[in-house]
Amino acid sequence: MLVLFNFAYLKMHQPKIVLMTVMLMIADGLVVRGPSAPLSAPLGASVVLPCYVDEALPVEDLEVEWRRADSETLVHLYQDGESRAEVQQQDYHDRAHFFTEEIQHGNFSLRLDNLTAQDEGEYRCRVHSQQDSEETVIKIKDVERLLVSGTNRSVSIHVGEDVTLNCSVDSHITPEHIEEVLWRKTDKDGDILILLYQNNKTVPEVGDEQFRGRVEFFTAEIPKGNFSLKLKSVRTEDKGVYMCQVFAGDLSANATVVLGRLSFSALHTMVLILCISACGSALLPCVWIYSRSPDKGQWHVQLSVFGLFDCNNLSFCLGSIFTTC
Repeated sequence: MLVLFNFAYLKMHQPKIVLMTVMLMIADGLVVRGPSAPLSAPLGASVVLPCYVDEALPVEDLEVEWRRADSETLVHLYQDGESRAEVQQQDYHDRAHFFTEEIQHGNFSLRLDNLTAQDEGEYRCRVHSQQDSEETVIKIKDVERLLVSGTNRSVSIHVGEDVTLNCSVDSHITPEHIEEVLWRKTDKDGDILILLYQNNKTVPEVGDEQFRGRVEFFTAEIPKGNFSLKLKSVRTEDKGVYMCQVFAGDLSANATVVLGRLSFSALHTMVLILCISACGSALLPCVWIYSRSPDKGQWHVQLSVFGLFDCNNLSFCLGSIFTTC
């Protein structure tokens, strides 16, 4: 009677038993695990993309494949008991590495070195073992980058004209969250502060007096990461090296712009020719006296002392040239 009861019970509950058996088979299948949240790391640093199984797998017939989920680019491959670096896509050669000694323990994580902005995106870790195959997806969400670029070549400009000194910021940090941007002019006696951008606004009053009223940001361009500087009415003493420094949290970067050869504009040249025509040979001694004078504001007095000619009219000509220099 007991046997019949058990048989009948099994017969009546057979679907549940089969279902339990299937569930156990699924639970015993290959499960590949990864991180529960996206990863982030600084630009140029190394980041580990976790990929592992709970129990070690036989190395025989084991294959681990890392690919970009968006493009199917092969990042790295473990096959036939070894890393196959020769089949990597060129961008990841010498940058993507397995922890080879850990593979036998079920750890298939990947170390990605020298992180670039292009490394942002999703990565697929797919594990093949005998007849089973499973995968997990890892996302690099933020590459903490702060790149500042200026102008590679020296900038040339006419005296008296306006010039733009380029400073462009490429960052995962939006411009409104950039804490501070400093423009400085490097000088043999030390750096000269030109203009400051702080707390989302320009602070012109802290700049050096010689630049005050002559420098400004392109305000409408700042949301695009453009912190270029406009320098008005360039003078000869403005020649030199300018530095754009950007600060955001623990990150900082800078770029330099060289304001090189300064020349006279067509207007200055025309005035000089008129002076030569009007004053003849008297111009050369006047120019010599001007260049030797420590006090350019009193140079006409020295010229009158020279005694060979009257330079009053010449003073006006040369003054119009050198006032803007």
